[in-house]
Amino acid sequence: MKRIMVVDDEQVVREGVKRVLESSGEFLVETCSSGQLALERLLDEDFDLVITDLKMPGMSGMEVIQTLKSVYPDVPVVMITGYANVATAVEAMKYGAANYIPKPFKPQELIDNIRAALQTGRGRGEEASLKRELADCGGFGMFIGTSQEMCKVYRRIKQVAPTDSTVLVTGESGTGKELVARALHANSLRSDKPFVAVDCTSLVESLLESELFGHVKGSFTGAVQTKTGLFKVADGGTLFLDEISSMSLTTQAKLLRVLQQREVTPIGATTPIPVDIRLVAATNRPLRAMVQEGSFREDLLFRLNIIPIDLPPLRSRKGDLGLLVSHFLEKFAEELGKDIRGLAPDAMAELEQHPFPGNVRELENIIQRGVVLAEGNLILRSDLELLEQEHAPADDSQYIPHTVDELKETKRILRDKATEPLEKAFVIQALERNNWNITRAAEETGMQRPNFQTLMKKLNISSRSNFSS
Repeated sequence: MKRIMVVDDEQVVREGVKRVLESSGEFLVETCSSGQLALERLLDEDFDLVITDLKMPGMSGMEVIQTLKSVYPDVPVVMITGYANVATAVEAMKYGAANYIPKPFKPQELIDNIRAALQTGRGRGEEASLKRELADCGGFGMFIGTSQEMCKVYRRIKQVAPTDSTVLVTGESGTGKELVARALHANSLRSDKPFVAVDCTSLVESLLESELFGHVKGSFTGAVQTKTGLFKVADGGTLFLDEISSMSLTTQAKLLRVLQQREVTPIGATTPIPVDIRLVAATNRPLRAMVQEGSFREDLLFRLNIIPIDLPPLRSRKGDLGLLVSHFLEKFAEELGKDIRGLAPDAMAELEQHPFPGNVRELENIIQRGVVLAEGNLILRSDLELLEQEHAPADDSQYIPHTVDELKETKRILRDKATEPLEKAFVIQALERNNWNITRAAEETGMQRPNFQTLMKKLNISSRSNFSS
C-alpha cells in the first residue's frame, strides 16, 4: 500500500482525509498538524505522496511544497485549500504541486486525485532517473513528458544510443522524430562527431542523390565543381534521413548498397569512398504497407528496421499535456516579454478535448498564438483560436468560480463582457453545494453574509424554488 502524509492544522480535516483514503484499502495515512512537523517526519520516513493545506500557522502549504521539492523532487504533492483561485493554482503548480483540490471535496474526488498524482509521480520519477543517468551526455532534456508511453521511448533511447545499430523512428508528423535522432547522437560514442539531418521530401530524386552521395565536377549539367556528399560529411557521426518513405526506388537501391558495403560512390566517379556513419531513418508512413504496394523495397526495410522506435501521438498521452503546456508557455512568455501566468480553466479544458492532429508541433503553435493574443495574465479559450475539428465539441459552459477572489479575477479577465450570468452561476452553485444555507455558502466563498445577501438581492435570487426548474 502507498504511504500518504496529510498536513493540515485542522484536526477534523486531517482525520477526515485519513478516514476517506484508508477506507479505499489502497493507502496507509499518517497526519501532521504543521508543515514543520511534517518535514521533520519526512526526513525519517519515506512517503509516496504528501497532501498539504495551503493556509496554516507558521509554515504555509506553499513553503511545504518548496522545501519538500528541494529535498525530494520525485515525491508528488497535492494541495487542498478553501481559498482556491486561479493565481493560487498556478503558483502551486509552479512550485511543483501535482494538483490542488478546492474544499469542500467529495471522498471519491479526493481518492481519484491521489491515484492520478501517484501515477504521474511514478512517471516523473522514472523520467528523472533516466535523465540523471544521461545528464552527463546531454541532449535528453529536450523531451517533455512523464507518461508511460514516453518512458518507453526514453528507455529505448538509453538502450540503443551507445550502439551503432541502425534505428527506424516511426510516428505521425509533429511527434518529434528528429528529437529522437538528436538524442541518440548526443548520448552515443559519436557525440563529438557531426550530426547531419536530411529531409528526403525537400529534394527531387537527382538532387537527393547528389546531396547524399556527392558528385564530381562535370558529371551532369550544372555540376560546376566537385561536391562532397552528406554521407561523407557525416563520417564518424550520425546521418538522419527524415521521411525516408518519399525516396524513389532507384535511390533506395543505391542507399541499400551503401548500407551493405559501407562505402559511397559519388555521381560520375568510379572509385568508392569508405564511410563510417550511424544511420537513423524516420517516416510517418507505414513502410510495411508500402512494401506490399511495391513502393518501398523490402530488403531496405529489413536493413533500416533493426531497432524500431515508435513515437506515440499526443492524443494517446494526454497525461503529458499539462507539462507540455507549461513548457511552451514559459518559453514563449519569456521570448515575447509577457507576464502570462497560465491558462484559464475553460481554455485548458478545450485543449484536453482537442484531438491534436498535428501533435506536439500543433500544441506549440497553439500556445504561441495564445501568448501573443492574451491581453491579461491568463490565456483565455478565445485566445487559442482552435480550428474546427471533427470531434465532440467542448462544453461551452463558462468556468464558474468557487470563491469571491476567483470571481473578481475572472471578472477582471472578462473586462467589458457581460458578467451578471457569471455572478448568478457563482451564487447559485455556492448555494446548491451548501443545500441553500446562506451562511455556509457565504463562508465557503470567502464573503461576509450581508455582502452575499446583497449580491443575491442584486441578482434577484431569493429562494431555491426560483431555480428548481
